Amino acid sequence: MEDAAAPNSGSDLNLGKGRGRSIEECQDMIQRSFRNPIVKFLMEQMEKSGCRVGDNFVKAVVCTGPVAGGFTRGKGITVCSNYLTIQDEVNQVVIHELIHAYDECRAKNLDWTNCAHHACSEIRAGHLSGDCHFKRELLRGFIKLRGHEQECIKRRVLKSLRGNPYCSEVAAKDAMEAVWDTCYNDTKPFDRAP
Repeated sequence: MEDAAAPNSGSDLNLGKGRGRSIEECQDMIQRSFRNPIVKFLMEQMEKSGCRVGDNFVKAVVCTGPVAGGFTRGKGITVCSNYLTIQDEVNQVVIHELIHAYDECRAKNLDWTNCAHHACSEIRAGHLSGDCHFKRELLRGFIKLRGHEQECIKRRVLKSLRGNPYCSEVAAKDAMEAVWDTCYNDTKPFDRAP
């Protein structure tokens, strides 16, 4: 997530150097992601909430840092073509970032420089996007049979908050712990976590 005053911490995957697609190939993959039922649902929910999702809301770009994508208030979602190779990765980034966009849409006073606000959206995006599904964790080299999802979400929330200059390591951990139960259990716009 990025704000005018905060850096883009964005989505991350297992990102390697020299991987990726051209902007054109990635833009085609983004268009295919719009057929994904979860992507379609999230975009419909944003429209129902009064937030327009225009033709250029999700766009492919070349990124300088090892992130897969990000959301920027007032600009939309970027997908880092140079770090993504397969359709599933693009779908995952679009879903994760759409959850941030939905949070921005429904919480008109969301302040991305506030560690608790940022942590809450990251908790929700990690939980509702499937970022921490067992198979994804296995591919990242994290092997744990019980409790892996919550540990994964916590690890990824802290990683994202490290990119926010307004959140020290201690403030990030405290903020995450303070909002964990409320934000983890907030599954809107879904009835339950997909």
